[in-house]
This record gives sequence, C-alpha cells and structure tokens, in this order.
Amino acid sequence: MDFSINQYEFGQRPSVTIPTPEFLEKLTEQGIRKMVSDHYDLLSQSEIKHLFPRIEEALDKAKQRSSDFFIQICGGHPYFNENRGKPMLARRHATFAITAEARIVWLQCYQQVLSKLELPDEIVQSFWNYLNVFSFWMVNTKSE
Repeated sequence: MDFSINQYEFGQRPSVTIPTPEFLEKLTEQGIRKMVSDHYDLLSQSEIKHLFPRIEEALDKAKQRSSDFFIQICGGHPYFNENRGKPMLARRHATFAITAEARIVWLQCYQQVLSKLELPDEIVQSFWNYLNVFSFWMVNTKSE
C-alpha cells in the first residue's frame, strides 16, 4: 500500500479521480461511517483539533456530513446533496484557516484509519489516491 502524501504548492487545484465504487460496496455505508468517525476521533486529538467541533453533538453532525459526502462520492445514495445541497467544499471550509501542514495532519490521520481496513489493497489505494488529491482543494491559507 502506498500512502505517500503528494507535495502541495499553494493554489494547486488538480482534477480528482473518484474512488472505485467497490470501496463502498466492500466497506458498506456503515463501514464508511465508522471510518469517518474514527478519523474525526483522531483529528480531535491532533494538532489541528482547533479546526473541528469540540462539542460532541456538533462533532457528530460533522461526522455525519463527511460520511454522507464520502458515501455519495463512492457511488452511494446522494445523502450529502439531499441534506446539504451540492458539494462546494472549498467554499464551505473557507472560514477555517487550512494550511498545507494541516492537510498533512488530516491525511496522516486517514493513513492510520485506512491501514486498519480489511479490504483489498487496490480498493483502499483508490480511496487514498482520491483523498490525497482532493485534499489539495481544501488548503486555503498559505503557510508561514
């Protein structure tokens, strides 16, 4: 498994290849929700915890929205569109100062979660490849 993190230059917005639908098929909606929840739990203890809700109800809502997004991206039910509208994630995250370093922490937390999944490597790799490039779009603040 190659969980290397692509280098980022501020302003990069490369095209994104969505993960294989097999990721959802094999992991299931419940599995994606657990994966996202585990990821947020790691983030809540990380050096970028200030970017995430501290109140449990608010964190649970963030987990729900993120899960809905990933389920939809992987070819599942369009929960995100139904509940939040069209994904405009860069705009929705504009109020948070997300640096290239924060992106790396976010991805490192996903490395931990994904490495524990019991799925074929190529399926997990497809999801990782998506995250690695998708995360470029969230960086909105130059590093100091």
